[in-house]
Amino acid sequence: MQLTKHQRRPRLELKLRHHPDNLHALYRESEDPVERARWHAIWLLATGHSIPQVAQTLGYSTRWVRNTLHRYNEGQPPLLSPELQEAFRQALLQPHPQDGIWTIRNAAEWLSERLGRPVDPRRAWTWMKRLGFAPLRPRPRHRERDVEEGEAFKKNSSSPSSS
Repeated sequence: MQLTKHQRRPRLELKLRHHPDNLHALYRESEDPVERARWHAIWLLATGHSIPQVAQTLGYSTRWVRNTLHRYNEGQPPLLSPELQEAFRQALLQPHPQDGIWTIRNAAEWLSERLGRPVDPRRAWTWMKRLGFAPLRPRPRHRERDVEEGEAFKKNSSSPSSS
């Protein structure tokens, strides 16, 4: 939408689906920080605060508040249902079927198969973090490292220094 210099954005109205007390409870009980911020914004809007006031209070942009309000009004469900979240958590607790290690790409493929549509690896990473997981990968090693020299260095550096 292109706006000229003096045009204003269309006014967004909150289509309240929850009582403000319930919104406050959802905000206070949410453990996920992103979800918590969204419920906080909706609760503030439901209690009469304007979009700029909510943005300033929460430290987000007015665009973020408008997008959050728009998503709430549309009733857009989260990508993963609670059942699929639990299935994903259980899958991540087991070794990956192919190579034993869950990577972000493996997680995205798993989610894509369950949802029936492509899932971006960044979205899979977000859900892994929300569920308390992180991808494992070995520490980088220099291709031309000398293993013996490294072991000797560790032996010499681990001894307590005498003053």
